Amino acid sequence: MRETLIAQVARWARELPEAPAYTFVDHLAGGARHTLTWARADLRARALAVRLRELAGPGDRVAVLVPQGLDYVVAMIGAMYARLVAVPLFAPGLPGHGERLAGAYADADPMIVLTTTAALPGVTEFLATAQAPKHVLAVDTVSDLLADEWEPEPTGPGDLAYLQYTSGSTRAPAGVEITHGNLTANATQLWELFRARPRTSVAALWLPLFHDMGLVATVAMPMMGGNLAAFMDPVAFVMRPVRWLRLLSEFTDVFTAGPNFAYEYTSARVTPGEKAGLDLSGVRVMLNGAEPVRPGAIEAFDAAFAGCGLRPEAHTPAYGLAEATVFVAATGRDERPVVTTFDRDALRDGRAVPAALGSRLVSCGRPYGQRVRVVSGGRALPDGEVGEIWVRGPNVARAYWRDAARSAEVFGAVLEGEEGTWLRTGDLGVLHDGRLYVTGRIKDLVIVDGRNHYPQDIEATVQEAHPAVRRDRVAAFGVPGDPGATGGAGELLVVVAERARGGEGADVAEVGRAVRAAVRKYHELSVHDFVLTGAGTVPRTSSGKIARRACLQAYLEGLFV
Repeated sequence: MRETLIAQVARWARELPEAPAYTFVDHLAGGARHTLTWARADLRARALAVRLRELAGPGDRVAVLVPQGLDYVVAMIGAMYARLVAVPLFAPGLPGHGERLAGAYADADPMIVLTTTAALPGVTEFLATAQAPKHVLAVDTVSDLLADEWEPEPTGPGDLAYLQYTSGSTRAPAGVEITHGNLTANATQLWELFRARPRTSVAALWLPLFHDMGLVATVAMPMMGGNLAAFMDPVAFVMRPVRWLRLLSEFTDVFTAGPNFAYEYTSARVTPGEKAGLDLSGVRVMLNGAEPVRPGAIEAFDAAFAGCGLRPEAHTPAYGLAEATVFVAATGRDERPVVTTFDRDALRDGRAVPAALGSRLVSCGRPYGQRVRVVSGGRALPDGEVGEIWVRGPNVARAYWRDAARSAEVFGAVLEGEEGTWLRTGDLGVLHDGRLYVTGRIKDLVIVDGRNHYPQDIEATVQEAHPAVRRDRVAAFGVPGDPGATGGAGELLVVVAERARGGEGADVAEVGRAVRAAVRKYHELSVHDFVLTGAGTVPRTSSGKIARRACLQAYLEGLFV
């Protein structure tokens, strides 16, 4: 595709004016559906672009503080039409994300804030404690009559489209500079890998639109072939996950995506009665983009919904990150997920050795339209050796917003024997039989007595140690040891776990003993401190991952009681 992706909206408005482009299922209003046709999406975006250009010029930032819905889609397209730099955020009030919103907003320093009439009171309250923008504009108040005044301006692949703020799993959120060329390339890579069909394939999702995967899959992907995206609010999914599956059941060629926890959560929460009306035979791609994907999540989901027509090949493990727009590698369409068991001790020592017992890792497939290397010391490692995952391709962003030093470190890596620069992902992985396996985050490694331990392995052991431990709400991390102790300072293992529903009466000391015994047995580690805390207290990122760095900080500040 020679032109940038955003230009496709006007094309479909001409060629498919009455075809549905975006449908929002509003479960807060009893499941009411609101749809933008391609003509209507283009008209509203043009009108908004005219209004934005009255207030700002190309390159100025416009923060999107809009609730999940069609106005969010219009805000993103309109900002891109106006050649402003969109900052996809969210309306104030999202539980657990107030600090992230404040940090990203301050970093972006927007000239304009976009919101809606309904969300305006909350936005006004938020702005009372933040740097005020020059303008606040409700998307739903912009007159369609302005659209006729719009004079299109060419958008180049090097022009900045938006700032994608990272989820903050290991550090404070940072704004990734996504160009129109990056967005076009990544949407094309996903489209081609999953063999989507123009005007036929449908995206059905609940992912938040401010998240990288939610934005690309819901807003950008339909632009590729004049397709439909049907979506809902994440809260509607959490309240009743069957709503997601019912939406999928409406289509015969449908793509969807979610983090690892969503699949485990859905398989556990959907009742036999709810399954009776589901038909998942039309699901072609069900992307699972966690790092790493857990085999149990795939197996539980497939077992739960095989009777609903779900094909095992639909589950598609993948790997990506905001710095690469979103997508890097995935299992191919109609390929079953590949799970390999590696010797745990060898893996800790940096080698991937297949074994009968050990760590079961899910392959994230192969890269598409880009290159991936596993690197140590600036040198590409052969298959079977664990190192940092490096990426190079047209989808890789150019920099972090206003952070030259960190941009040079992350986006300017040089690989021995090759020209050009690479993206350092900060993720550890290994190539085995040509497939990529993600083993963990460098910054999350727990290093005890000079040996590396992957926190997700420890967390998996802990959540199985006692029924009072809530699944997927466990954080394992290292804290500095005593410098005067034998063997030097090193790190000490701390585990923080939320109490499971129904486990309120469990004896904390008993739970702690079970956890310590399990960790000692399977990891040969002593737990320095175990904290059993209340529901909702273990920090998570916007994509549902455990935010271990934030959890460490909260622990050091004594916030867990």
